[in-house]
Amino acid sequence: MLGSTSCLSFAKFSLRSSKAVLQTTLYSSTTFYSGVRGQGNICFISFLLCSGREVHLSISVNPGAGNWLCSTTKASRSEILSGFFQLSIQWFLSQSDVFRRSLDKLYNFADCSGLHLIFALNALRRNPNNSWNSSSALSLLKYSASKKYNISWELGNEPNNYRTMHGRAVNGSQLGKDYIQLKSLLQPIRIYSRASLYGPNIGRPRKNVIALLDGFMKVAGSTVDAVTWQHCYIDGRVVKVMDFLKTRLLDTLSDQIRKIQKVVNAYTPGKKIWLEGVVTTSAGGTNNLSDSYAAGFLWLNTLGMLANQGIDVVIRHSFFDYGYNHLVDQNFNPLPDYWLSLLYKRLIGPKVLAVHVAGLQRKPRPGRVIRDKLRIYAHCTNHHNHNYVRGSITLFIINLHRSRKKIKLAGTLRDKLVHQYLLQPYGQEGLKSKSVQLNGQPLVMVDDGTLPELKPRPLRAGRTLVIPPVTMGFYVVKNVNALACRYR
Repeated sequence: MLGSTSCLSFAKFSLRSSKAVLQTTLYSSTTFYSGVRGQGNICFISFLLCSGREVHLSISVNPGAGNWLCSTTKASRSEILSGFFQLSIQWFLSQSDVFRRSLDKLYNFADCSGLHLIFALNALRRNPNNSWNSSSALSLLKYSASKKYNISWELGNEPNNYRTMHGRAVNGSQLGKDYIQLKSLLQPIRIYSRASLYGPNIGRPRKNVIALLDGFMKVAGSTVDAVTWQHCYIDGRVVKVMDFLKTRLLDTLSDQIRKIQKVVNAYTPGKKIWLEGVVTTSAGGTNNLSDSYAAGFLWLNTLGMLANQGIDVVIRHSFFDYGYNHLVDQNFNPLPDYWLSLLYKRLIGPKVLAVHVAGLQRKPRPGRVIRDKLRIYAHCTNHHNHNYVRGSITLFIINLHRSRKKIKLAGTLRDKLVHQYLLQPYGQEGLKSKSVQLNGQPLVMVDDGTLPELKPRPLRAGRTLVIPPVTMGFYVVKNVNALACRYR
């Protein structure tokens, strides 16, 4: 039986051709790209993971906002995050100051770090007929064009919540017309005539939200360069630690992806789709849960699931400050999801491989949904990682069982050397721990600007992979010479 700790299951990977799916990853191996949003003295920092060589930074402006600033890091944690704080607490008294001073600082940070900005304009300024009032947006566009700022654009955030939050609803058809209006503003401006436009950044795709998206796509589906939406897994006010181990919760994202894809492909087949906001728990997260080791199961499964279903960009909320869906704590110490993300971007490459595990994929029966607690994803190893030659593959494995699992690699993988990067909680808090260990060694910063060496544990060729209970890890199978992984 698979449930026995002494049983083996066999993993086989299609090495000749990859599924035509891009993995969701950060471009640099040591840099996290972030954006800060400030409303009064509260700021949110978005953590972006993007595929390919182009890295994006997103920022939004809404009514009542103070300054909206982004920063990037090619320096130490403390330098960058202190910069976030100093910028986010400033308060500009006039809209003109917000537009100009904030944008100048934002763009200068992004430009010197090699980032591309995506700026979300205020969609809530409305005319009496409920059409978008673009006067302020036009002022900003003209100013940024005069400075020759290379920016992409969005309009609004979670339009499905406008009635609840601001007392004024906007349907999908009207939102589509607003996007067309924004496009018409961009086209006469030489520097923005071909600027990218993203949206509508809807919330969780329930029935009314899908109706909004359908109306939007019918009117403006061809106007946007990528369709965007947001996902929250669970209500942060009622979440418990064991909720993070529920396969039903992990699988909610897959269903949402299919709903979005169905609407998008009905109007614009092949249009890119981005997950432009993902949090494990709502209401700003839950202390000692959203920022704990347990939340990593959702985060790692999200990355694997998105890649398998063709979503190549995801934006993570949040990096620092407001709430508890963080990657670092208030003292800038990395939290478990930081280390998980760092390993992911160092080891995972842009091609997804099909995985078959004998004894795991059971035949479905009528009325029964198979929800596996042992989840295995496979990618070509990141070709920017010079520790591994092209043709190597990386598995990342999530074991939600309360018993250890053994996996024996089959076929061409059987006799290959494997490097193990096993992440486990560190300390007496168990799954609630905010510290992790890699292969038994606690992960801590060497100093404010230096990450520790992430040392793998070599496993001899042919050795069975032993996955401890309720853990996750990465396994690089070296020198496989997989045809799908030998070329970009």
